[in-house]
Order: sequence, then structure tokens, then C-alpha cells
Amino acid sequence: MPKAPRRPCPHPGCKVLIERKQRACRKHSRVLEARKPERIRGWRLQQRRAAYFAEHPLCRLCERAGVVRLATELDHVIPLEQGGADDWSNLQGLCHDCHAAKTAGERRDRQAVGMGGVDATLHGRTV
Repeated sequence: MPKAPRRPCPHPGCKVLIERKQRACRKHSRVLEARKPERIRGWRLQQRRAAYFAEHPLCRLCERAGVVRLATELDHVIPLEQGGADDWSNLQGLCHDCHAAKTAGERRDRQAVGMGGVDATLHGRTV
């Protein structure tokens, strides 16, 4: 079976080709690990979700598009792997469809240009 093609390191400006299963080249894997914040999990996460949704019950991206939908997923505005903080200021509530579109856009951007921004279409509108 042929090997999967190599891809560029996701660190901005790095052209080193890495295997698909690697997160980054040797030089930049340490950088990614060093800036990776501690994730909140378990009971603390459930408490934070409940508090956030009590204060912000609607999907942030749907609201921008003029659609009213309940937020069901807690999302990091700037992904943790891109250096975003795991705190209240970097959170947003999204509905399932918006979260899936944002995640797909981030994945597509990472594969195409390495750690790029999001360009997603939600509910027929570009966000």
C-alpha cells in the first residue's frame, strides 16, 4: 500500500515536509507543545458550559446572520492549537451546524496554508 503524501509543517512560513501523522516538524513541535494551554475537563468544564450558555444562550454566528438558534456547543474563537486561551474571553456558543462548518474551515485552512483563518459559509451566508 502506498504511503500518504507528505504535507508542510503547519507553523507559519515553515516549508519542511512532514508525515501525515505528525503535528509539526522537529523544530516546531516543541513550540506547539510549549504554547499548549491546560484544557479544562470533566465537572469544571460542565459547570463552565452551563454558566456560559445561561449567559449566552444563542449561537453567535447565527445571530450575526440574523438567524435565531440555540447554542449547543462551546467553541474556542481562536483554537487552542493556534495559541488561543482556554478562558472565558476566547469562548463562543455555537449551534451544531455552525460549529461543524467552523471546524471544517479551520481544518481545510490548516491543510492548505498551515494554521490559517476561517472562511466558512453558514446558513447560505459567508461569515
